[in-house]
Amino acid sequence: MPGAREAKAADLVIDGCALLLHGMDGEVRFEEDGGIVVRDGVIAQVTSAGAARGVAAAERIDGRGQVAMPGLINCHTHSPMVALRGIAEDVPVEEWFNDWIWPFESNLTDRVVELGARLACAEMIRGGVTTFADHYFAMDRVAAAVLDTGLRADLGWTYFSSQGAEGRQRSLEFALEWRGAAGGRITTSLAPHAPYTVTDEDLAATAALAHEHGLPVHLHAAENRAQTGSSLARHGRTPIEVLHRAGLLDVDVLIAHGTGITARDLPLLERAAGRTGVATAPKGYMKFGWETTPVRALTRIGVPVGLATDGAASNNTLDVWESMTLTALVQKSTERDPRWLTARQALGHATTQSAAAVGLGGRVGTLAPGRRADLILVDLTGPHVQPVHDPATALVFSARSADVRTTVVDGRVLMRDRRLLTVDVAGTVARLAAELPALTGRRTGGRARAYDAER
Repeated sequence: MPGAREAKAADLVIDGCALLLHGMDGEVRFEEDGGIVVRDGVIAQVTSAGAARGVAAAERIDGRGQVAMPGLINCHTHSPMVALRGIAEDVPVEEWFNDWIWPFESNLTDRVVELGARLACAEMIRGGVTTFADHYFAMDRVAAAVLDTGLRADLGWTYFSSQGAEGRQRSLEFALEWRGAAGGRITTSLAPHAPYTVTDEDLAATAALAHEHGLPVHLHAAENRAQTGSSLARHGRTPIEVLHRAGLLDVDVLIAHGTGITARDLPLLERAAGRTGVATAPKGYMKFGWETTPVRALTRIGVPVGLATDGAASNNTLDVWESMTLTALVQKSTERDPRWLTARQALGHATTQSAAAVGLGGRVGTLAPGRRADLILVDLTGPHVQPVHDPATALVFSARSADVRTTVVDGRVLMRDRRLLTVDVAGTVARLAAELPALTGRRTGGRARAYDAER
């Protein structure tokens, strides 16, 4: 019946806000006094505030003084590791892994994983993250947290070759069972840990499974220059060349970190038959004294670079806002060029490039009709932001995660006016605290693997 859809009340209308939009070339731009109409979890209209006010809605949000923008995407993290936040500081990465993290992880329980994931989800919702790509153990417990909290996530169950074929099979079974769950909010990936913990044979087997089942792969590779140098010295190949030889660049792959990517790797990444994305988490690199991801070189060859935090055990927070600011600053410093990376370019990495890196470019990352209604409202009225001469600069270099007022995923409001609606933070923290003595009380004898970048 003509006009029936127009007459139907929208699920959500936001009006009076500025809009962060993307041009045909992906360039970030802003429109004042805009409105967004959401129906059935999808952005139905991006319009003027006046037009939006004329739409009947079940729920309405006054966006005056705020910017509506696509929700942030944490392209690589280990959400349950919030349980180990700040537990090992000011040590080299070898000591961090071998003497602290992996011994503690030998004491992990499913309950700690789920409680850690719930607390992580609360932190990310408050920081304006609407999607995260997770790489960890007991991933079914993380999936349960995603179901309950309302976030969007790509989930991969980590495995090592030391676990034998069972580890790879478990990663596959989880990916097949959970992909498309939560009404499509959950997507899945195969998740080998890294070339230095997974053999060439197992990497090739993973590539074959990914091709057979249409699954992407999410793994660490070329994490730092030391790994790349050791791989070249021992095997005559960089970690990226190892992935290429195993067939992993022929399927969709998300590479975490990549600070050890070299010039000889770039042609392989440029010619990759599958979708290739890289996730950068600069705070952890600075703490470990590493180099940074070669964002400029990757951008030149068309490889999307998304923003990430890694786990809170190394990054301390799951604050993608912080990652965006640091990415812009570190890139300027590394490239010795204040014209790179601009605030608008940083916002591009936070939105469209992050969405492309995790394989969700057609669904999220922009405010446009037909995209999933994953969006946030950011308050720009605070004294640390005012006056706003340029909204892009204000967002990247002045605003903070605490300026996010509202977080929406699939049209559902998960936080409104800084009040979380889907997570009991106090209860989660109390239950997690009760589990911590068994997790951190000892770190002897239980290490199932060792960090050895010279594999």
